[in-house]
Amino acid sequence: MTSSTPKFAAIKEFIFSQIESGNWPEHSRVPSENELCEQFAVSRMTARRALQELTEQGVLYRTQGVGSFVASAKSQSALLEIRNIADEIQARGHFHSAELVQLTELPCPTVVAGALGLQRNEPVFFSLIVHYDNQQPLQLEARFVNPKQIPAYLQQDFVLQTPHEYLSAVAPLTEADHVVEAILPDEFTCKYLKINKTEPCLRLTRRTFSREGAVSFAYLTSAGSRYRLGGHLNINTSAKK
Repeated sequence: MTSSTPKFAAIKEFIFSQIESGNWPEHSRVPSENELCEQFAVSRMTARRALQELTEQGVLYRTQGVGSFVASAKSQSALLEIRNIADEIQARGHFHSAELVQLTELPCPTVVAGALGLQRNEPVFFSLIVHYDNQQPLQLEARFVNPKQIPAYLQQDFVLQTPHEYLSAVAPLTEADHVVEAILPDEFTCKYLKINKTEPCLRLTRRTFSREGAVSFAYLTSAGSRYRLGGHLNINTSAKK
């Protein structure tokens, strides 16, 4: 931390360090806004911003009228929004890296053809990537991409940027649908996530669209012990029930 570090960022760094060091284990209560104001000589608005950003990043969770607490060590992804896996990991103060297993053109499988509006066995682009959180395999991403929408997909370096990041830049997302299910991993998934065959997994099947049509169809598989899905929904209490 330097003298130029914003005060809210200094508070976040302090909380991160206490969690990473093990001083504050899961479900420990963290200092309140008032306590942080006194400790760091900041306004309540600054303390509130630090706690709110850490909550949005899945590092903390807040209980109304009680306080803020350390969230589970599992990585958390928002169920109601599309986020870049690298951003999720980095938001927790961890290091993201990726292993590109395969990047090629394949005959389009039947289920993918229907999802992307292609013909069966028509060419489709395919990438297989393992995403790591601090050197631990977190997610196996198997993605099919419509060549008609993204002709330069196979020329990209998906170690330096994620497919999500690239696709968001060249074909901005306008619509998505997804299904979440619990599965037991096959031998292939066990190999890349370094888990045993009895480890439950979360699999998110996601299809994304741009203004021109269906762009990609992906299977995102994560070990259940390392990953979770969550979200926060604001309810208009004045609406009729």
